[in-house]
Amino acid sequence: MSAPERRLATSVLIIGTGGSGLRAAIQLAERGTDVLVVGKRPSADAHTTLAAGGINAALGTMDPGDSWQQHAADTIKESYFLADPTTVRIVTEGAARGIADLDRWGMPFAREADGRISQRYFGAHTFRRTAFAGDYTGLEIQRTLVNRARQLDVAVIDTVYVTRILTRDGVVFGAYGFDIGDGTRYVVHADAVILAAGGHTRIWRRTSSRRDENTGDAFRLAVTAGARIRDPELVQFHPSGLLGPENAAGTLVSEAARGEGGVLRNRLGERFMQRYDPVRMELSTRDRVALAAYTEIKEGRGTPDGGVWLDVSHLPRDTITKRLPRVYQTLIELQMLDITTTPIEIAPTAHYSMGGVWVRPEDHGTGIAGLYAVGEAASGLHGANRLGGNSLIELLVYGRIVGDAAADYSADLDAQPRSAAAVAQARDEVDQVLAADGPENVRSLQRALRDVMTEHAGVVRDETGLRAGLARLDDIEAAEKSIGVHPDLAGFQDLAHAFDLRSSLVAARATVEAALERRETRGCHNRSDFPDLDESLRVNLVWSGPGQVVGEPVAETPVDIAALIKEVSSIGKLVE
Repeated sequence: MSAPERRLATSVLIIGTGGSGLRAAIQLAERGTDVLVVGKRPSADAHTTLAAGGINAALGTMDPGDSWQQHAADTIKESYFLADPTTVRIVTEGAARGIADLDRWGMPFAREADGRISQRYFGAHTFRRTAFAGDYTGLEIQRTLVNRARQLDVAVIDTVYVTRILTRDGVVFGAYGFDIGDGTRYVVHADAVILAAGGHTRIWRRTSSRRDENTGDAFRLAVTAGARIRDPELVQFHPSGLLGPENAAGTLVSEAARGEGGVLRNRLGERFMQRYDPVRMELSTRDRVALAAYTEIKEGRGTPDGGVWLDVSHLPRDTITKRLPRVYQTLIELQMLDITTTPIEIAPTAHYSMGGVWVRPEDHGTGIAGLYAVGEAASGLHGANRLGGNSLIELLVYGRIVGDAAADYSADLDAQPRSAAAVAQARDEVDQVLAADGPENVRSLQRALRDVMTEHAGVVRDETGLRAGLARLDDIEAAEKSIGVHPDLAGFQDLAHAFDLRSSLVAARATVEAALERRETRGCHNRSDFPDLDESLRVNLVWSGPGQVVGEPVAETPVDIAALIKEVSSIGKLVE
């Protein structure tokens, strides 16, 4: 007997319940366009809630000399000139409006005594332009967006795992999926689909993402619909992720711990940043500290468990509990460790996908009619290094733009051809995975994949390692054909994990193949066999399937923006 199947119809379907998906939904609802949001985890607990430090906009509330043009210049410089200048202009110019929207919807921004929105420094910013709400900015943004979506009666189903975007002749007409709880199938017909399903950092052993999120779903859904992936090799590693416990490996220790005077030591007790940045020491940039820690571990000076020590125990207890309350509480909860007396064992952790689905800068269309991508699922803004605080403003600016674009696309459709064959193909795909009864365990293959990526495509890469990684991915792909999937009384998580694994394999192959082609060291991408930046590689690498990588030139930086690009000191600006 076939599984029960619900058929729904909406003007615009949004896949992903995080900040970008909800912002797009709000725009659509405010315009009176029918919208449905689906996701695989509760919207109140989407990945956006983890963003700690702040959200950027050149408001000039603290530094009147700031401007969107300077924000754009800082963003392009930090991207190592791989960011798309039009994308950068749209985000930086639209940032103030994004903040105003949040403010209007009740976001509790930190404020100065006279009521102005307070702003602070992030590394590599020329001016103070990061608005915040304590060290829970992402959580407050998500709460604000969830509340606004509720006010507008936006339909949200946050137990649906989307397995395939439905297309006919290169035109989108909806999506197929299943309910994680009871296995009910969903066929959602939609004029347009917005992909807001996050990044792919979960394919490394240590990541600041939680379990079962950022598994590369957006990559696989986009590619199977005919879209392409841009710059998958450009992944930001945060220097300080916890090593344990295993179910929380990679959980971030805020960089404020170093900003407040924390010191980094290796197994020998050496304060090793002396070797890598003797001027700034622990206050060096994120990519440099991550590279330093990685090198110490790789060269055998790491802790027995493969990390380094971050020590704040020399600071006054009062300073730690007042200035680092979240770090203090996290370590008590996860490890029963008192950071006022004991150092923290940390290692670099995969933090943010700067690449993603290829999109047009003006409306984040993917080149597939009716399909858009937004947020960490998309690409174009960050290049080879993300400017801290830019990811949250990107959600707001492009969430609004994509909402408008999808509404207009839907309104202008004369008719929409559907395909029973495409629905049958999606249905059969789920049936086949569900019937799988082989000897291979999905979770163990996921672990093997994360080990491969950590070993061969981590902070530092080289040709030999990347090619060895590709060979191992071939093995895992072969083993994936013999998995066993067994839903139980607790639900259909096992089926979800099987599709997570498929997504992760797509994301891993895209990452490794693009990393092989980028034969240079630029921003977050370190090639030990090509240690210098190569100007001929100032291109975006676009992946459209196994073995298919092409370079696309990056547009020239506008003259007025280029004139504002300069070296920016990051001393004293170390926050998340």
